[in-house]
Amino acid sequence: MSNKKFIAECTTYDFKQALERRKVKSWLKSVSAFANTEGGSLFFGVADDGSVIGLDDVQSDAEFISEIIKTRIDPIPDMVLTPFEREGKHLLEVAIKPGQTTPYYYYENGARTAFVRVGNESVECNSQQLLSLVLRGSGHTWDSLKSQEHADKYSFRMLANTYEKRTHQQWNDKLIESFGLVTSDGYLTNAGLLFADNCPVYQSRSFCTRWTGLQKDDAINDSEYQGNLIYLLEMTTSFIRANTATRWYKLPTHRMNIPEYSDRAILEAVVNHLIHRDYIVMGSELHVDIYDNRIEFYTPGGMYDGGQPIQNRDIDTVPSRRRNPVIADVFAQLDYMEKRGSGLKKMQNLESTLPTYKGVLTPTFRSDPHAFFTTFRNMNYGLTDDDFLQIIGDHGEGVIGVGIPKTTPKGILKGESSPETSSKGIPKQGIPKGKAILKRGIQKPLGKTAQLIIDMMVSDPTSTTENFAVAAHVSIPAIKKHLKNLTEKGIITRVGAARGGFWKVLNPNKDQS
Repeated sequence: MSNKKFIAECTTYDFKQALERRKVKSWLKSVSAFANTEGGSLFFGVADDGSVIGLDDVQSDAEFISEIIKTRIDPIPDMVLTPFEREGKHLLEVAIKPGQTTPYYYYENGARTAFVRVGNESVECNSQQLLSLVLRGSGHTWDSLKSQEHADKYSFRMLANTYEKRTHQQWNDKLIESFGLVTSDGYLTNAGLLFADNCPVYQSRSFCTRWTGLQKDDAINDSEYQGNLIYLLEMTTSFIRANTATRWYKLPTHRMNIPEYSDRAILEAVVNHLIHRDYIVMGSELHVDIYDNRIEFYTPGGMYDGGQPIQNRDIDTVPSRRRNPVIADVFAQLDYMEKRGSGLKKMQNLESTLPTYKGVLTPTFRSDPHAFFTTFRNMNYGLTDDDFLQIIGDHGEGVIGVGIPKTTPKGILKGESSPETSSKGIPKQGIPKGKAILKRGIQKPLGKTAQLIIDMMVSDPTSTTENFAVAAHVSIPAIKKHLKNLTEKGIITRVGAARGGFWKVLNPNKDQS
């Protein structure tokens, strides 16, 4: 704080020029709000602009404040009153600590109202916020609550298959109870409803859209998914994979992929939003919007601690407080996430491993009282063909095959000739470091569906026939026909059993004629 003024009012500070003894609600609502969120301080004797005004009788004001809080706020919050001087004037700080027995109500004329902090204002709780406070104060979370649905009516086949596939351990039905999905008397918890095959939770949905350009204009592709959380995870990631692109270059010794996004980071983002969203909010869902230069994720529910928005915090030091600990634990048991709260930083670290990564393109996070947003930048957006070749050249390798995604802007590597290129679009001068590009390895293009299948296998070798069908918008029999054809041509092979195995791309550059 400066010598002349205090800092501006914010989420954790509120200024009162004088003590309102007749209109106590004007400042008691801030007491309620601070106790219901992350705590805060009221400074009496300070104007709204931070100017020091002073109080005439600090001791009397302190006694009045203490007494009124004890009689008008229930339960009584943990508070500290501290008189002090600034510029020769007497001031009073009333520090309210974060409450453990929420909600903290303000009483007036027989009615009680709970407040929360939104920015620099104390506002009345809506029904959803009040329910969250009640759950928090009772030591429960929404996902741990007992539902009215008996477990005998529901199956968990998808959960069991995913568990065996990802952990390589045998599934046991007793795990359903140990995971917190069913109560001892045989009823599903809310988390159990979200993982059941026939999930009845209406708001368990995701809306995915691929937009034209950089804004919400015309949609190239869109899908809506409704079902259990594992289904949402698989379908949402498949949609993103099908609507983003990966360049690849066949080098003398290996294949080099240059994706727009880290597939593992995208998976982490989807898991993070499914875990931390507020399922109390009806009529809202996970939204994924894909633009040419970015992907944006949105889910209802701001910071669970009700404090500062994530953009105002250091993500390295944000404490791990989980809105849905049961859901989080199940995803951890499925090896989709770590139990410690490192998801945000992990996304940034995964994106930093991409060949075209730049610091300004690191994923960013934003929250407000009602929602959480994650934004990924397209690492390949705006790069020229020469930029990609420079990256290859930095590895000291020569290119013998090129795979260009269809979303790539028109250019020489899509077959357009120029004074500097051959008729097939291959630079005549070679790549940096003097390694010549060999024309003989350029393959004829695969069909649209076949190329999509190969790209998905490269990104995720465990992709299923159903994943391919959803992404390509074709039938499962059609996918099986493509898989058989690619296998017979020696382009792909299946390693291991149909269940629990994976796909391996053997020769993506094989002539398809």
